[in-house]
Amino acid sequence: HVRVHLINPSDVSFGTAVITPRWLYVLAAATPPRFGTPSITDETLEAFDVASVAPGDTVGIGIHTGNALRGYTLGRLARARGAIVVFGGIHATLFPDEVRKYGDAHAVVSGDGDLVWPRVLSDCEAGTPALSYDGGRIDGAEFSSARWELLPDNRYMWGSVQTVRGCPKHCSFCSVWRTDGQKPRQRPVSDVVREIVALRRKGFRFVLLADDNFYPVTLADLAAADRRSDKQQLRALTALRRDRFDLMAQLEHLPADMVFFTQITMEAAEDPEFLGAMRRARIRGALVGVESVTPEGLKAVYKDFNYAGEALVTRLRTFRTHGVHVLGSFIFGLPTDTIRTFEATADLARRSDVSFAQFVMLTPFPGTVDFAKWEKESVDVPSIDGVPLTRYWLIPSAQRPKVYAPHPTMSAEAIRQGTQRVWDRFYSFPAVWRRSTCVRSIRARLAFVLISKLYRQMYANTGIATDSARVARSARRARWLASVARRLFVAAPMPNLPEPATLSPARTRPIPLRVVP
Repeated sequence: HVRVHLINPSDVSFGTAVITPRWLYVLAAATPPRFGTPSITDETLEAFDVASVAPGDTVGIGIHTGNALRGYTLGRLARARGAIVVFGGIHATLFPDEVRKYGDAHAVVSGDGDLVWPRVLSDCEAGTPALSYDGGRIDGAEFSSARWELLPDNRYMWGSVQTVRGCPKHCSFCSVWRTDGQKPRQRPVSDVVREIVALRRKGFRFVLLADDNFYPVTLADLAAADRRSDKQQLRALTALRRDRFDLMAQLEHLPADMVFFTQITMEAAEDPEFLGAMRRARIRGALVGVESVTPEGLKAVYKDFNYAGEALVTRLRTFRTHGVHVLGSFIFGLPTDTIRTFEATADLARRSDVSFAQFVMLTPFPGTVDFAKWEKESVDVPSIDGVPLTRYWLIPSAQRPKVYAPHPTMSAEAIRQGTQRVWDRFYSFPAVWRRSTCVRSIRARLAFVLISKLYRQMYANTGIATDSARVARSARRARWLASVARRLFVAAPMPNLPEPATLSPARTRPIPLRVVP
């Protein structure tokens, strides 16, 4: 019997993971029944068993830039065992020829895989896979719901559901608007709620709304559309906004112990109606891209719609007053940064009441404006083992630099050390314990402390530290912390939980559609 294998590659396995890798279970749902139930491997849990691959099997590997090299290794191993190897994901979409060269891919799928996957499998079954398949950008109504019944037990803390793909912004460091498009493609509310119910039935209380931007229509967008003589754009944006409120109204009717997280832009802080709806829907946390604390830094990343300085502190505190805990994302290594930027950022993060923060070093990711500029302007590019630095993801992680683009005033090591210091300061035990007062119960404070320390171990020490011993220790600590923390985030399964009755078109409260001048 020919099997279908789906693999999420990773160099580091923690045994327990924070968030379910949704794409694996979406493609499992898109797999026609005649192929049986796919074998699913998430290497953030455990490494893939290559011996499980038999000749004629189809192996699907999804990659982004960070795990591409591991994915290529798995592709070569699977093909050597006689499997048909198919790659997909953002990185495969951007570099199909590279995937064939280094990953021994028979086929590369670009764009959305939801609808094209059955055709890919049929061709593989016939032994005639095409070199390329274009999944395109499908409409939100065509998104596949994940097969969450296939999840392994007791391995993940939070479930994940996607409500929209695409982002109307054009930040220089982000590839989403180029790969997923700038037109928001929203799923039907009923599909989203049905999938969340499936997760709660399995015991997931915490669910990530894993969107590029949960707030795709700003008040400024509405005002600009309203100033046009042609009101077609205003009607379209108004419908998108109404759909967001419909979804949040539905979330209110789910079990009261459920908590949601998402990703939004800073502009939501200016929209009290939207923040109020988030609070009622128990969307308790959001990743907000702060990026830089200075106007010059924001302009450098095409994100000057954000605020800086004291205005930024005020905006971030606005989220907290509406019951939304912020995971602030900050970038170090922008051309406008100086050695003083690290201390200024750490101080602002403390004063703005963000509950969590991530401090990342500027990395030119493929598909972004930053990468195109860096690649174009790079001269006499150094190589490591024959691989040019402009293809840094092909360099083994132990040999890979931490900072790539040259900085006008700081060395790469100064940026790395400054970034590590800010992580260490923000996630010191006294600082974490002080921030944990944002929740009430002792259980909740313990969960806050554990997830804070876990986040630092997973995303700082294993990603920024250059000492391999420190990286290994962090991976071991993360494995232990994750197994302990998971028990604080899940609840008893509710196998008989019904889906809430639809609220549309008769909504429980009017949908605010205020247009600002």
